[in-house]
Amino acid sequence: MCLSVEEAEAIRLKDLDGLEQEECAQRMNVSRPTFHRVLGSARGKLADALLNGKAMRIEGGNFEMAMRHFHCINGHEWDVSFETMIAEPPHSCPTCNTLNILPIQPLGLGWGRRGWGRR
Repeated sequence: MCLSVEEAEAIRLKDLDGLEQEECAQRMNVSRPTFHRVLGSARGKLADALLNGKAMRIEGGNFEMAMRHFHCINGHEWDVSFETMIAEPPHSCPTCNTLNILPIQPLGLGWGRRGWGRR
């Protein structure tokens, strides 16, 4: 069973993040009826997989990868595109060349009471 990236995002926004359909549609840059259709398709596939013991795979669809944000111990911050991260991850700060760099986690992710995941 295959879930598209759009269907997975619809489930995340509506069922995991608990947003209203209007806001979900805006975030996905689609109309509200289109969001409703994508969400319905995703929920149907998830129910089939869950209740009938089928494996679920997420693939395909139209999407773009987010930039990754970094900072160094000297206070500099910068973004790195997904394509650059794959080709050559950053090893030093582009401003001061220090090797002491860390990624900045996106809002909403981190350690909670039940381990790693959305807060």
